Amino acid sequence: MLERDQPRSVVSLETEDPVVTASADELLLWVARGDEAAFGQLYDAVSGAVFGLVRRVLRDHAQSEEVFQEVMLEVWRTASRFDPERGKAMTWILTMTHRRAVDRVRSAQAAADRDERVAVLGATTPFDEVVEQVTERLEQRKVRRCLGFLTELQRESVQLAYYQGYSYPEVARLLDVPLGTVKTRMRDGLIRLRDCVGVTA
Repeated sequence: MLERDQPRSVVSLETEDPVVTASADELLLWVARGDEAAFGQLYDAVSGAVFGLVRRVLRDHAQSEEVFQEVMLEVWRTASRFDPERGKAMTWILTMTHRRAVDRVRSAQAAADRDERVAVLGATTPFDEVVEQVTERLEQRKVRRCLGFLTELQRESVQLAYYQGYSYPEVARLLDVPLGTVKTRMRDGLIRLRDCVGVTA
């Protein structure tokens, strides 16, 4: 079992000439204590394997670089969670890397699927009658400013109806939420918008 005391092969920040002979496990333990020199050594030791794994999952070079930096930042921030009794540092880091890369793939796919649903529905659907009655009196600039005060679901629902003309059922399909939820969020969101821009019912 690794000692939590400073290993001979790892140096603290006070040491001017670090010795690059520490294992990844030892380095990660020192990174957990905030040792930047140890993190620099760990970065050099694992960056090739981390970037290689990310690139194999994502294939896109620019996105791979982004995810690589996210992983290394996460290693720095969460190093204290590493337990050498439960496995090797490299395994811990590569597991984190794979999870991040897969999350990015899923996020990109979800965005693509949503864009496709919007494209299929088109942008020519007439406004929902209730939305039209409320929004026809609202000035666009004020509405956009006040949209920032809504919850994410309220904002997305109102934007799809107000700016793109989708009805409640279509908004529910686009956001993949129940129709009743959309109606409630739209009602609450439009009330908050109305109050924000100072329009009386």
